[in-house]
Amino acid sequence: MTKKPLKEKHQLKERFKTESEVFDKLTLMILSRLLKKGILASVDYPVSTGKEANVFRATTAEGSFVAVKIYKVETAQFFRKEEYLEADPRFGRIKDNEREIVKAFARKEFKNLEICEKAGVHAPKPYYLLNHVLVMSFLGEGELPYPTMNMVGPLHGDKDLESILDDIGKMYKAGLVHADLSEYNVMMGDVPYLIDFGQGVIVRHPRAEKFLERDVAIILKYFAKRGITRDLEETLKKIRG
Repeated sequence: MTKKPLKEKHQLKERFKTESEVFDKLTLMILSRLLKKGILASVDYPVSTGKEANVFRATTAEGSFVAVKIYKVETAQFFRKEEYLEADPRFGRIKDNEREIVKAFARKEFKNLEICEKAGVHAPKPYYLLNHVLVMSFLGEGELPYPTMNMVGPLHGDKDLESILDDIGKMYKAGLVHADLSEYNVMMGDVPYLIDFGQGVIVRHPRAEKFLERDVAIILKYFAKRGITRDLEETLKKIRG
């Protein structure tokens, strides 16, 4: 019997680890329902893995690609942060139950993406939500996802910064703050695309302005290291209109 190469063994181990973390009985039931409804034809491979959720590329019955984000129930403790959920007036009455908390965050991201779509922000388009599983547009070229900005840097220099700041301004005017923006949450395609909106808050949130200032400061600091500079106060003033 031929032994599997060490690299292949490692890949299989990592794949099993990813699947065992995400595909519990409830998740498998939900994915089965999405398949039966014809929303998905297959779940293909993981695009990204994180503490709060894993994202997979999937294929629809029509043959197009979508992204499937599956929130992890075991990370509910992370989501208990008052600043992100309990203080959001849209989600003030969530049961103190791990599954309910995770469902609330998935619903929160779906609603935030709806706001972005209406505002014309470069972000994934929300398609479908079932429990803690979110289906949205796939950001990529051909069969492969776009890389994140921390991996490849800005591809168009100053234009990328202007695009990101413009999107932050559109969100703010639409009543939304990302609240977790960094080079890790920007995918680089023909333009930068903002992702990971689970922590996003509406402007009525008591810490919305602080979150906005933090988002902008992080992005400006990242670009400043690459010789592209903007004044923080002037930038915030422009965003707030």
